[in-house]
Amino acid sequence: MGTDKTCPCGSGRSFASCCEPTILGAVAVTPEALMRSRYSAYVLGYWDYLHESWHPKTRPSRVSPTSTDWLGLTIVKTTSSTVEFIAGFREDSKVMVLHETSRFEQVDGNWRYLDGDCDVSEAGRNSSCPCGSGVKTKRCCGRP
Repeated sequence: MGTDKTCPCGSGRSFASCCEPTILGAVAVTPEALMRSRYSAYVLGYWDYLHESWHPKTRPSRVSPTSTDWLGLTIVKTTSSTVEFIAGFREDSKVMVLHETSRFEQVDGNWRYLDGDCDVSEAGRNSSCPCGSGVKTKRCCGRP
């Protein structure tokens, strides 16, 4: 991704000044910063970073590429160790919504993704599109 491109995490900042430094090894200063960088890593395919940013207690043996087309991220609420977010994605021809509250812990001074409580559902045709456009799903990402 070009360094002048807008970051996939929805911050409005360039990738180079937002999530790229964290993905390349800078310390995420908050759980939200880690969560945003992990979302960007899923969008852009930084599988090794996703594996490394997982908490050792819950880390899978590997993180593999997926065919998921991520559409947008909305941060709902943050606390000192959690981030509630909504992420839209497309799998096959369905527009889906992932609503999760993720938990984070520090390990050796670095925030790591521990686990989360999530709900996945199909986006309603008349609900706001999960890409964040403000347009109904049927007129945005849900169009054939």
